[in-house]
Amino acid sequence: MLFTSSRHVRQQLSVPLVAAIVISTLCLAACTGQTGAERDAPQAMPVSVAPAVQRNVIDTEMFSGRIEAAEFVEIRPRVAGSIDTVHFRDGAIVAKGQLLYTIDKRPFEAEVHRASAQLAAARTRSELASSELTRAETLLRSKAISKQEVDQLAAGARTSAADLEAAEAALRLARLNLSYTSVFSPISGRISRSAITAGNLVNDQAVLTTIASNSIVYSYFDISEQTFLRIRSLKGKAPVVRMGLANEEGFPHTGTLDFVDNRINTQTGSIRVRASFDNRQGRFVPGLSARISMETSAPYTATLVPERAIGTDQDRKVVTVVGKDGLPQLRVVRQGTLKNGMRVVLGDTVKPGESVVVEGLQRIMPGVPVKPEVLKVDESGLPISSPAGRGMTPSRSSSEPAQAPEATN
Repeated sequence: MLFTSSRHVRQQLSVPLVAAIVISTLCLAACTGQTGAERDAPQAMPVSVAPAVQRNVIDTEMFSGRIEAAEFVEIRPRVAGSIDTVHFRDGAIVAKGQLLYTIDKRPFEAEVHRASAQLAAARTRSELASSELTRAETLLRSKAISKQEVDQLAAGARTSAADLEAAEAALRLARLNLSYTSVFSPISGRISRSAITAGNLVNDQAVLTTIASNSIVYSYFDISEQTFLRIRSLKGKAPVVRMGLANEEGFPHTGTLDFVDNRINTQTGSIRVRASFDNRQGRFVPGLSARISMETSAPYTATLVPERAIGTDQDRKVVTVVGKDGLPQLRVVRQGTLKNGMRVVLGDTVKPGESVVVEGLQRIMPGVPVKPEVLKVDESGLPISSPAGRGMTPSRSSSEPAQAPEATN
């Protein structure tokens, strides 16, 4: 009886206590003005966005090339002999026709004198044979000499005339060899060092030095079959080619595509082409590597987004677009040419004016709205400031997997 009374008392006390707890909880919720679901809802995270822009563009492709001289000559002697004098300074600029080497002339001068003497002797014999033939023909008319003797004298005269021509040719050859003792530059350009110094004996197989022209240089590079077909569709208009060296920004030098090979390499699917560049200032040296940019299409209208806004999702290229409701949308895109940090997006996946995320991609969660902050952009549409990025983790590179919601159409 006593036990029952105690339990009854505890039950009476617990009812008011529970009621008080419930009332306190309701009052607290009313004061804060939030439900449990609202307290658990994630906050909208700030991201930096930039608008997609529409521009008239021309497709360009990048290639690697090598600079070569338009003319390159190996200087070899045309006669054997001893080098008497070297007439240039190593590495100097030489003009066409400038004297480079002198080979010892004395043996060749002596050969000229010997050939001259032989020519004089042959001329004398030829004159004598002609005179004898003339007299014999006179005697033949008076029947004072036989026809056989006249024929023999005529043959002798013809032989003497042939000997005279041979002597004249020998003299010309001797004089030509004498002229070869002076080695002249066949082109204008920069000369290399002298491989053979004065006093050495040389023959026609020796390479004395080399000369590379410097007024025009060539850059050879290989283009794909698809690129070759595109530039052929430009209706005869030569594509603009630009070049940059390893220590230069961009492509400051403009050239002309002046040669396309006559066949496609079936092993590589490419074809060799050549661009020429003015080098009158001498800034290009044969053998330098070069970066080549070549226009491969006619102008057309395209949509562009910042290059850093494009990410990789497995084998797809994607951008994240923030709609008016603040919800991020993943769009699969096809990339076009790159223009000053702006990438052409082919098709109509992204429309001009839509906001694409360039910073804060790691903060995006599927189905959760974000707080977009529009970046200032330059005249090409490239972001130049990052207000929302202050204090934020740098955005992922284009090679990292995309952390974004499911793709939408």
